[in-house]
Order: sequence, then C-alpha cells, then structure tokens
Amino acid sequence: MNAYDFIFALAISFFSGLIFTAAIMWIARKFNVLDIPNSERKIHKKPVPLWGGIAVFLAFNFVVLLYTFFSNDLTGDTVILKNILGICLGTLFLSIGGALDDKYNLKPRRQIIWPILAVGSIIVCGIGIDWITNPFGDGVLHLNKFVTILFWFHGFPYKLTLLADIFTLLWLMSMMYTTKLLDGLDGLVSGITIIGAIFIFLTALNKGDIIQYDIALLAMIIGGIFFGFLVFNFNPANIFLGEGGSTMAGFLLGSLSILSGSKVGITLMLLSIPALDMIWTIIRRISEGHSPFSSADRKHLHHRLLDAGFSVKQAVLFLYSITVVFGIIAYSLQDMGMSALSAGFIAVITFMLILAYIYKMRREKEKALTLRKN
Repeated sequence: MNAYDFIFALAISFFSGLIFTAAIMWIARKFNVLDIPNSERKIHKKPVPLWGGIAVFLAFNFVVLLYTFFSNDLTGDTVILKNILGICLGTLFLSIGGALDDKYNLKPRRQIIWPILAVGSIIVCGIGIDWITNPFGDGVLHLNKFVTILFWFHGFPYKLTLLADIFTLLWLMSMMYTTKLLDGLDGLVSGITIIGAIFIFLTALNKGDIIQYDIALLAMIIGGIFFGFLVFNFNPANIFLGEGGSTMAGFLLGSLSILSGSKVGITLMLLSIPALDMIWTIIRRISEGHSPFSSADRKHLHHRLLDAGFSVKQAVLFLYSITVVFGIIAYSLQDMGMSALSAGFIAVITFMLILAYIYKMRREKEKALTLRKN
C-alpha cells in the first residue's frame, strides 16, 4: 500500500460520513428524535437531532463492505475476516441500543445490554487481549491459558478464553463509558476519536519490520468517518452522537487498539483525562448516594472548564490540544522503548494539577470581578 491508498480511504470515509450524517439528521427530525434542552446541564439552546450513532454505523459498515468485496487491503497479517465481522456486529448492537435509547430514554440496566452484546461479538470473533505487560516485574502475563472452542466456521475457531475475555470486557466497557461520559460538548468525542485514529495510524506504520497496513487502513477509515460527522457536530452542533455514537467511538478505538497488539497503552494515554474524569465521576456519585450511571450532572471536567470561563469552542479545542500532546508523548515513548503507561500516569497527574490551578485562578478572578461590581 502507498500514500494514495490511504488518501483514497480517507476521502471515501469522509464523504460517507458526511452523506449518511446529513441523511440521518433529516430522518431524526422527521421522527422527532431530538435532544431537548430541558435541564441546566444541556448547553444547547434549541432541539438538536440525535441518532448520530446510526450515521456512524451506516458509514463505517458501508466503507468496510466496499473494501471487503472489492479489495483485500483490510484483511492482512493482523486483521482477518472474522475480526471485521465481529466489529461490524458490535457496531450494529450499539446502533440499535443507541437508537432505542435516543428515542425512548432507556433505563441504565437496559442500556448496558447493548455494549455487553457488542463486546461479546468481538470476543467470539477472535479479538482479545491475550497478554499484558507485567506491572510487578519483567516480562508479560499471558491471559490465554483457558480456552473453550464454541464452534468452527470456514476453518476458523470461534472460542472463549476466560482471562483474556474478562480483561477484554473490562477494557472495552471502560472505553465505551469513557467516551459516553465525555460526550457533553459539541464535537468533543468526534474530534478526540479522530485524533486517536490518527495516532493509531501513525504507530501502525512505525512498527519496524512489522508494518500493520491493515490496522493503519482501518484507523484511517474510522478517522475519516468521524471527520465527516464532525462537520455537522462541531459547535454549534446540528446533530449529536447520542447513546449509540458516543459508545461506538470508544468501542472502535478500543477494538482497534486490541487488534493492533500494542496500541492499548497509546489509546489509554489518549483517553487518560476523560478516563480519570469517568473514575472520579463514579466515585463522586456513589459517595453522594447516587447511581454512578443513572444520575446525569454538570460536574464533568468539560463542564468545569465552562464554569471557569471557557467558551464551548475554547474548551473543546483545549481538550483536543491536550489529547494531541499526550498522543505525541505516547508515540515518542513507543519509539524509545519506554512504558507509555508509566510515563503517561505522571503526565496525567501533572496535567490535572495544572488544570486545577487554572480553574482555581479563573474562579478567583470571577469572584474578584463580582465583588467589584457589587
């Protein structure tokens, strides 16, 4: 593959995302599937169409089907056909569950069924985390020791691997709920998904003797589709990702990171700030006596940036820039042979301290101005 192949993939994915998003916007308005600004946590002023997850699902599967039937570029040394099937099935489950939630506002115990089904499709179709770096010493911990083959189809086994599958479930669920909780500002999740796809693309082409062209192509397709969606999703947004789209972003990035074999650390680094925000949100809500997933509020990191005086665009661009910086750090550490997770933890803590300082200074400035006016 050469540069023109990737440019073509980006172009066809971008225009697919653009066209399907425009169509779903019209359909969502026709069926009155709209996000009504009826609470203080919602920053938009007028009803905005939902069902963005359906647009992403249709665009992604359209492009993947084109490549599956007319090219062999998507299935190489890293990705096989049943892996593609698993990802497509996963996006189908998320789009169905997301569409139902956007229309009927499902309860959390019904919402979570669809992400679990999506992860199940991934696991059965052979995508899993078989090993992790040993956090307590040298070497790796193998997770693929207990295997149960469910059935054979076209010469491929469809199996369950206990430890690996549990770790894969935890990883993908955390990625999906990270992007779900992050989806509070126009274009935030879409843009961060594009940035994540770009860095996975770059690292897939920087593997020394083992260049993962199929992973790079899949990353380019995901980035292109969300780029097309972002045209309508950036502030002021004309469509929202909704439940299906916000979870699908984390699902696609998480699945891609597993498939590549070494991008889990990079993906975690890119999503480290929203991941910490998710963990803090869960702890805070439990301590307040609320369900960690059912009680929405306006205390997320991106909301606090707005409270500190940022406009929506400024907050989104600020978080984009932080994601890019962390991506560059993770990319550089991979070249140096260092652990992205260890260094990433230090970088995240440093950033959180800087962010807390900025928030404190802005709040003090606002209080001073209020006192002067009074």
